[in-house]
Amino acid sequence: MAICVTSGKQLLFKMFLVLMCITQLCFAQTEQRLRFSGYTVSQNTGQNYAPWLSDSLDTLVAAAWTGNDVWVDVTLSLATPGKVTKISLYDYQGVFETQPALIYALKGTTKTLLATFTGPSYMVWGDHFYNIPIDADAVVVHKFGNNIPQKIFVYGYPDTSATPVTTPPPVVTPPAADPDSLVKIPITASRWYQLNNVNSGLDALTDGITDVDVNTGWGKLIANFDAVYPVADGEKITLSKVKFFSYHGGLDKPMTLAIINSQGKRINVGVFKGFSYNTWLGPYPDRATTGDAQFNLDSTINDIKFLVINSNGGYPTEMELYGSYKAPNAIPPMVQRPTKLKQFFGINAFEWNFENGAIDPTKIDSGQIRALKSFTQVRHYMDWEKLETDQGSYTYNPTRNGGWNYDAIYQFCKDNGIEVLADLKQLPGWMVDSYPDSLKDSESVPLKYGKDFADPASYIEQAKTAFQYVARYGSNLQVDSALLSVNGTQRWTGDQVNVIKKGMGLIKYIECDNERDKWWKGRKGFQTAYEYAANLSAFYDGNKNTMGPGVGVKNADPSIKVVMCGLSHADPGYVRGMVDWCKQHRGYHADGSVNLCWDVINYHLYSNDANNSQNGTPTRGMAPEVDPFTAKSAQCFVQMAHEVAGDMPVWVTEVGYDLNQGSPYKAIQIGNKIPLQTQADWILRSSLLYARNGVDRVFFYQMYDDNALNPIQFGSSGLINDNKTRRPAADYLYQTNKLLGEYSFKQTLNADPIVDQYDLNGNPAYVLVVPDEKGRTASYSLDLPGTDSAKVYTLKIGADSMDMQYARVINGKLQVAVTETPVFVIPVTGLMAVGRSFNAFPVNNEALTSPNTVSKNELNTLKLYPNPSVSYVSVSFSSADVSNNINVRILNEQSGKLYKAFTAVKSEKDYSTLVDLSGAAMGVYLIQLKQGNTVSTKRLIKIN
Repeated sequence: MAICVTSGKQLLFKMFLVLMCITQLCFAQTEQRLRFSGYTVSQNTGQNYAPWLSDSLDTLVAAAWTGNDVWVDVTLSLATPGKVTKISLYDYQGVFETQPALIYALKGTTKTLLATFTGPSYMVWGDHFYNIPIDADAVVVHKFGNNIPQKIFVYGYPDTSATPVTTPPPVVTPPAADPDSLVKIPITASRWYQLNNVNSGLDALTDGITDVDVNTGWGKLIANFDAVYPVADGEKITLSKVKFFSYHGGLDKPMTLAIINSQGKRINVGVFKGFSYNTWLGPYPDRATTGDAQFNLDSTINDIKFLVINSNGGYPTEMELYGSYKAPNAIPPMVQRPTKLKQFFGINAFEWNFENGAIDPTKIDSGQIRALKSFTQVRHYMDWEKLETDQGSYTYNPTRNGGWNYDAIYQFCKDNGIEVLADLKQLPGWMVDSYPDSLKDSESVPLKYGKDFADPASYIEQAKTAFQYVARYGSNLQVDSALLSVNGTQRWTGDQVNVIKKGMGLIKYIECDNERDKWWKGRKGFQTAYEYAANLSAFYDGNKNTMGPGVGVKNADPSIKVVMCGLSHADPGYVRGMVDWCKQHRGYHADGSVNLCWDVINYHLYSNDANNSQNGTPTRGMAPEVDPFTAKSAQCFVQMAHEVAGDMPVWVTEVGYDLNQGSPYKAIQIGNKIPLQTQADWILRSSLLYARNGVDRVFFYQMYDDNALNPIQFGSSGLINDNKTRRPAADYLYQTNKLLGEYSFKQTLNADPIVDQYDLNGNPAYVLVVPDEKGRTASYSLDLPGTDSAKVYTLKIGADSMDMQYARVINGKLQVAVTETPVFVIPVTGLMAVGRSFNAFPVNNEALTSPNTVSKNELNTLKLYPNPSVSYVSVSFSSADVSNNINVRILNEQSGKLYKAFTAVKSEKDYSTLVDLSGAAMGVYLIQLKQGNTVSTKRLIKIN
């Protein structure tokens, strides 16, 4: 018995040794990359995943939009099966918390979740570790649309005993177009647009979720309306089967699904009423058919150009369509066009911001000139009433209403390099008078009472005014003078009279009204996408020259660019609807492109914590990068323009923040930064964000406050003080334009901090900023190969120019301290000898003492750079004194011992010198500068 016990112990001991050896062998393995050998997909949506097989960050998975708003599994086979210990996911752009990508390890048929990827960051890697290695033959990415990591690196231990997995080439055959072989039709949710005021899209109708209602918002102005889904170029759909999911309840007014064919004929497909619980229903609710047969259409429907849903706001919780499907033509990649940064520094303004109505409205007010020159472009809010106080009677210099001199305003802008966007808006009094008293409103749709919103001819009065205005201020000298007229009568004896002029060459852009989707004005002030397109068709060219002579912008000057109104709700679907109206009513050009009736896409966006611009219920403004809606909207508009509008330029003509702390769009206090400084940061960062995301122009709202004491939105959003001095936001725009206005955005090098590279004729410049609103700082090592130094510029409140310091570049790198205020770096060569590396340099962000003033002693400033310093410090000083010499003393603060002293001649306002600190011990020093009676002292930290 004893022998048996001993033998058992020996056996256990031997087993323990074997397990130890196995464990040691496992831990002796070195973690390594487990590479992919190929991929397969569950459904072809036209997206190419080959870049996942490459390590290069220059090769990314291109976004696919048409037919890609579906869930797809992409299986990436491992060249050698192994045990996964870590995956690294490259987060490029976009946040998608509601539809994240799920990353699985696949072993045989067993899937193990590795990560849930929501895209929380920007151009950074995120690591996921596993204490217990996970067996895998492949990695599966379960993703919706473009919600993906751009790179997936897998790490672990290869299983050398396993047979390598052989993956066929990543070629997927699209679903067959054979009606007898039915496939589920993929629906790109972003392609739907609704001809009504809505807060959200129809994404939920085809998201695969059956127990959540589809809600597109409340307070709709049009009770019964259409939602339209255009079939893309090259895409072919036939329908043989339709399924609607009834989760609960029913619809008193049913929803109808229809199609429109190539002949423009509308054909009903099916009806949804509901009144069944938690079940799928077919297209014929009044029939008693059950089982799968209930979903079949009586006959297959072909030649589909549009899917159309007509409803009163009620929908099934899910809709599935089956038939044959051919994927659309591949969309070529976008080509980035160089857009000068100066195009992002515009302002919204009125004629009284140029001329003083109380003194002389016919001349430019000299007191306004400095403020006006803060901006590179002006969106002129131009009331129709000013041009045409009486119907058919046009005035410009002076205007019959207000006596303004538009000739002088536009000539001043041209002479000073300020581009003008003329926004013809609001109804004149004579048109308002056509409405009943209860409906009189100058912000109504621009037509006489009783006319059809959908008929281009209804807008002839506005189109005639646009013709007259453009004939005068455009560049066409050949326009027929017989078509032009002005009111040539005097208002009083000696009054200047209007005279006919043409081709003055002062205006290049005209905007057709403002926010024509203004739902808050009720139906009288709201146009659907189709109705506004009809309005634009008249405004653009007299509805293809069918409305008689002297009608439409292009008939006065074909070179003028027509800008669509800025949309209050940043919805690309509205523009898609406008494009479709043009397809149906204006046709196509000879080259196959749609005959559109505008040249520039335009929308408005105020970044806030509701993440929905003007349609939500915000409590405050938000930094543009922190509000995900800001960048996402820009990307979606630019992508939409690429897909359906020939890469038409996209502008954002209203952006801004209020200073009144009761406003829902307020700029907030951040640390020791008062709201005035936060507004400045966020305004400039908005310009940089839109440049980064492919927008072509930005205009801020607005030049002056409407009423700073009123907490109403937009009441305190001015960038100029009442005394005509610049606020910090205007300082920042002016200084940035002065430094980099001619540069164009090239690429983003880093996400947090954001590092953008700009270019001018092959010469780079860099803009660095922390994309946050917490007072956060960061350090970044900027690669500057082949350069021994750089100019580092920091924004300066109350000045015309940024502060500039030289910084040493060591081994091709410059260490930069970055804050939430942008800092600018321009490489230079040959100015500084090679020496020891500088530490990161700080940006001085001292708080203002008053929200409307800057220090009167702002010129008397001493700047040290970098601080802390290793071996050299740049000392700069500005003052108006150019007669007295400068005396500089450097003392150890603790001992009082003088380290260095010298005298320098100062013959200009700005003085800068480089001081050698290599012989100074580590510690805190006082840098004292004396000129005349002015003494400035600052602390410097010397480190080794």
